[in-house]
Amino acid sequence: MQNISNKQNKNIISTITLINRQDKLILNKPNWLKIKLPTNTDQIDKIKKIIKSQNLHTVCEEAACPNLPECFNRGTATFMILGAICTRRCPFCNVMSGRPKIIDKQEPEKLANTVIKMQLKHVVITSVNRDDLKDGGAQQFADCIYSIRKLNFKIKIEILVPDFRGCNKYALNILNKFPPDIFNHNIESVPRLYAKVRPGAKYDRSIKLLKNFNLLNPKIPTKSGLMLGLGETKEEVIQVMKDLRQSSVSMLTIGQYLRPTPKHLPVVRYVHPEEFSNFKKIAINLGFTSAMCGPFVRSSYHAEKQKNNI
Repeated sequence: MQNISNKQNKNIISTITLINRQDKLILNKPNWLKIKLPTNTDQIDKIKKIIKSQNLHTVCEEAACPNLPECFNRGTATFMILGAICTRRCPFCNVMSGRPKIIDKQEPEKLANTVIKMQLKHVVITSVNRDDLKDGGAQQFADCIYSIRKLNFKIKIEILVPDFRGCNKYALNILNKFPPDIFNHNIESVPRLYAKVRPGAKYDRSIKLLKNFNLLNPKIPTKSGLMLGLGETKEEVIQVMKDLRQSSVSMLTIGQYLRPTPKHLPVVRYVHPEEFSNFKKIAINLGFTSAMCGPFVRSSYHAEKQKNNI
């Protein structure tokens, strides 16, 4: 057997590393994706302290949202109920996956008190996937809505729900008792990419969830969102918009997918702001009453402004 010197061995390892890096090409972020961080973080620290004191979670922190500094500085946050551990492992998401803890029965009351303390007029509530629960977590959503309205019925409540895999109808019947002001479920990507982007979900199931909620509550706006930059085409995005409109979805958000860590799905391309503007025009022409489209747009980003536009 031929002997390999340490120097040759290092060269081989370097070559393999280079090849691996090329296979997982990391694109440089364009100028329009650079965020100017605030110099004063007092307000951010204040919001974090309030949330932590009640043992609550925000998707802003758990999902490493790029808008956290701006939103926390404005005194807003998207609350994440049912714990911080998801039963699924979507390759685009930064939320921890594994075996969730038992439900905190005091969470709805703690959330309601926090919303009042933060003086929010519009609150967004989301959750991890809880495929381990019979109702997918629907009752906890309903309890949170009830608890907030018990303290202040004027607060607008938007819920961003999972797809309630296996209990779609049962979950909607629970939510129908205490419906939100806006029902949001993100479609996330185009059908062709679902196996790669959302391996635990199904495109048709998400469409059906949105459609069925609207049938039960035709006067309540339904909302959905997409992330771009994972290899979808313009035609595919437009078709998703049409599918959403056929399901009576009236509010839309479209943003740029940003890779949370090197372990997550790589960005295929960064979509130019002009393309987002074009998608917004198309969305309005298709009949969406509100469409927020831009690189940093997320489903709950400036949600209160989107509500005012409908």
